[in-house]
Amino acid sequence: MVPALPRLDAADPNVRGRHLLALPADVAEDEVEVLAQSRFAGARWVDAAEPPTTTRSLLRPVTAVLGIRAVGADTAPSRTLRIGRRSTLTGPYRVEPTDAVALNLPPATTLAYVVEAPRERGAKPYPGGDRDGLKRAFPDGLPVLEEERVVQWLVAAARRLGGAVRTAERGVVLTPDPDSAIDLTVYSDRWLEPTETLAVVRRTQPAAMLTGPEAGWSGPMAGSGRAAADVPPGLPEAGGRGLSAALARYGVMDEAERARLSAEAAAFDQHMLTNPPLPRGYGVLVDLAVDGLLAVEVAAADDELPPLLQGLPWTAKGVVGYHVRWEPLLIEELEAERPSLEHRVARGRAAPQLQAVARSLHAAVGQEIADEAGFLVDPADL
Repeated sequence: MVPALPRLDAADPNVRGRHLLALPADVAEDEVEVLAQSRFAGARWVDAAEPPTTTRSLLRPVTAVLGIRAVGADTAPSRTLRIGRRSTLTGPYRVEPTDAVALNLPPATTLAYVVEAPRERGAKPYPGGDRDGLKRAFPDGLPVLEEERVVQWLVAAARRLGGAVRTAERGVVLTPDPDSAIDLTVYSDRWLEPTETLAVVRRTQPAAMLTGPEAGWSGPMAGSGRAAADVPPGLPEAGGRGLSAALARYGVMDEAERARLSAEAAAFDQHMLTNPPLPRGYGVLVDLAVDGLLAVEVAAADDELPPLLQGLPWTAKGVVGYHVRWEPLLIEELEAERPSLEHRVARGRAAPQLQAVARSLHAAVGQEIADEAGFLVDPADL
């Protein structure tokens, strides 16, 4: 028989004075754990008596759907999940309907985690977009440092799990829309050339096109080798007599030295023409007409890799990120906590097309897909 969870007491000052992560009944503890490990590299279950600075490693595997590596212990985890040096989640607690009403939590709330985090506040928020509602919840000063990282993760986790966040002090409840973050990133160790990526995207979006000029070098500027009199002051031409004249003008008077430098410039020009450098990044665009644009941005992604993917064998030699993003006609609506009906309709039509592109890219390059928050996504769920 599964023991009953302890009840969350809405009248307890320790509950009302802390941030809460409120969740529906179908969210398991290991789901919360994996999302924590996706953002906080040292996230782990700990004993209540364990010092905050401990670095005890755990050996229990994560969920099979991720199938990545071992991250837990062979003993049963305690009920405290450490996510920062001074921050923990304790729970889950059972939330009765009366307590949900008293705390103004969504009616579907049956579970909750109590968050212990430092109170670290900065300046008052500036006017403008507030998709997550944090400016509304913290009008006197936004969280900074560790509290900022914890609060941002709580909102992202609530969005992913269909839950809500109740903030400390004012008791503002944030219920992020799960459909408000549709962008995806495919992380892989395989680099596709621009034309290859275009071909993959066109499997689901035939009107896709490359954006901007392809990376590379097309040789010296037009007019190289012109006489010195034709070279504007301060703008030496590459190679030829123009370069030689410019070198003379800047003090290289020895004819043999000027000839040597000119020959090196010509050799470099020829090398770059025959061996152009690989592009550092490029993009593919899909025009969705009244629904905006889909953009695929391809670039190195080593600096943005989710913690769960760091240190894996396939990430050791560099990772490429295939970012699949949606851009509406009114870009400012992306940061609206309650966007217009037109925006939500366009987003609803764009989402399956974006997911189809991400699936095609994943099929072509393999490895992992992550959402906007850096949480891994099973391709079968798209």
